[in-house]
Amino acid sequence: MMNTTRPSEPPAKDWHDTAFDLTRGLAAYTGSPLIAGIANVIGKHPQADIGNAFNHKQVASKIWARQMLFEHLGPAYRHILVVGGWYGILSAMLFDDERFEIGRIVSSDIDPDVAIVAHALNRASSDRFEAITADMYEMDYASLGADLVINTSCEHIADLKAWLALLPGGTRVLLQSNDYFSEPTHISCVPDLDAFRAQAGLASEVFGGGLKTKNYTRFMLIGSV
Repeated sequence: MMNTTRPSEPPAKDWHDTAFDLTRGLAAYTGSPLIAGIANVIGKHPQADIGNAFNHKQVASKIWARQMLFEHLGPAYRHILVVGGWYGILSAMLFDDERFEIGRIVSSDIDPDVAIVAHALNRASSDRFEAITADMYEMDYASLGADLVINTSCEHIADLKAWLALLPGGTRVLLQSNDYFSEPTHISCVPDLDAFRAQAGLASEVFGGGLKTKNYTRFMLIGSV
C-alpha cells in the first residue's frame, strides 16, 4: 500500500526574520549602506513600519526629489534640515547618492518614537546625521542655520504659508504635496501645481512639477522663501 503521508513542513518563519535575512543578503551583495540600514531597522526595531516608509511610491517620490535637487540646486550642502522626516528615508537616500557632498542632515519629526529608528537606518552616516523630536511650528530655524529645508508632507500642514514664514528670508526649500484628497490625514491637499504655488507663495522658484502615480499626483516646488 502506497504511503500518502506528506513530510512535515518546516515551521513558518516570522516575516521579520525573513526580511532581515533578505535585506542583510542584499546589503552584502550590493555593498549599499542604505540597504544595510534597512536590515538594521528590521533587526532592531521590528515594530517600525519600514515597509510602508520604503514602499515603491515613497521611494519614487524621493528619487524624483533627489534628482531635481541635484539638477536645480546642485550637489553641495553644508546643512540640510528635513522637516517631518519620519524614519529618515530621504536622508539615507541623499547620503547614498555619491554625487552629493553633504556636511550634515538633521531630520525632525513630532513623533517621539521615530528618532531611534532614523538613527538605526542612517547609522553608516552617524557622524553626519541627527534625528530630533520637535514641533515644526516651535523650531528656531534661524539658530539651526540650514542652507536647505525639505518638507515632503505639505498636505499635512494647515497653513503652509504661515509655516514658511518662520524660515529666515532667502532660505532654499524643497516642498512636496499631492491631490490625494481621500486620505483623512491630508488636510491641505491641492488640485494642481498652480494651487500649490499659490499655497506656498515662494519668493523665487527654480523648479515646479508633478509626478503622476496610480492614485494621485505628487507636486513639487524648489525655490526660496
